[in-house]
Amino acid sequence: MGLIETEGLVLKSYGLAEADKIVVFLTQEHGLIRGVAKGAKRLKSKFGGSLEPFSIVRLTYFQKEDRELVSIQQSEIVKSFFDIAVNPNTFQKFAYLVELLNDFAPPSDPNERLYRMTKVCLETSDAHPEKLSQMILYFELWLMKLGGYLPSWERCDICKRELAKPEPTNLQINFHLACRNCRKTRGEWTILPAQREMFLVAQRVSPLKFLELTKDGLEDVNIVSNILKRIISNVLGRETTGEKILIAGN
Repeated sequence: MGLIETEGLVLKSYGLAEADKIVVFLTQEHGLIRGVAKGAKRLKSKFGGSLEPFSIVRLTYFQKEDRELVSIQQSEIVKSFFDIAVNPNTFQKFAYLVELLNDFAPPSDPNERLYRMTKVCLETSDAHPEKLSQMILYFELWLMKLGGYLPSWERCDICKRELAKPEPTNLQINFHLACRNCRKTRGEWTILPAQREMFLVAQRVSPLKFLELTKDGLEDVNIVSNILKRIISNVLGRETTGEKILIAGN
C-alpha cells in the first residue's frame, strides 16, 4: 500500500526492544492500526510527545501488504487530551474507552463514524470533564449502535406495541423491553420512563446536548450505563477490565 497519511487517535503504546515502541492508533480512514515507531524511546526522538495516549495526531506510516505492523514515519500532535487524563479518575475512564475501542474496532477496517464519534466525545469531555460519567454512557451507547448490538427500546419485544412515553417497562434477559402486560415475572428489572427516554434521546442528539439534557439525572445515567456495560460484556463473552474498575469505584 506504500506511504499513507491520515488523522488518528493514539490509544496506547508499549516498549519494543531498547529504543522502539509499538503504538496502536484508531485512524479516520483506515480503522485500527498497529505500528512500530523506531527510536521513539530515545530522549531526542523525532516523535517527541506525539505518541502519548489520548492524543489526536497527523500520522504518516508505511505499510506492506504482507505485514501486520506498519512502520510509523511521522506523527504530529493535532490535539492532546493528556492534561485532563492525568486525573486518576479521568484516566481510568479514558482507559476503559480505549479498551472498548481495541475490542470493537477491527484491525484495518475503516469506520469513519466510529472515529468521528470517539473524537467528539473526547473533545466534549475535555470541555466538560466534570460530566465524564454522562459522556461514558453516550460513548457506550453509540459504540453498541454503530456495531449493530444496541437493542430497540421503542416497542415491546413481545407484543410489538409501541411503548408510551410515560410507561414503565421491564428489562428482559436479551436486553429488550417488555410492557407490563407481557412481562413474564414480577422480578424483572424495571426500566423507568426517564431511563428509557435517556436511552432513546442519546441516539438523536449531539454529545453536548446530551450532557445538558441529563444534568439532573445522574442516578439514571449510572443505571443505564450499567445496563450498557452488561450488554457489552454479553457481546464480548466476558467483563472488560475497565468495567470492573469503574463499577468498583462507584
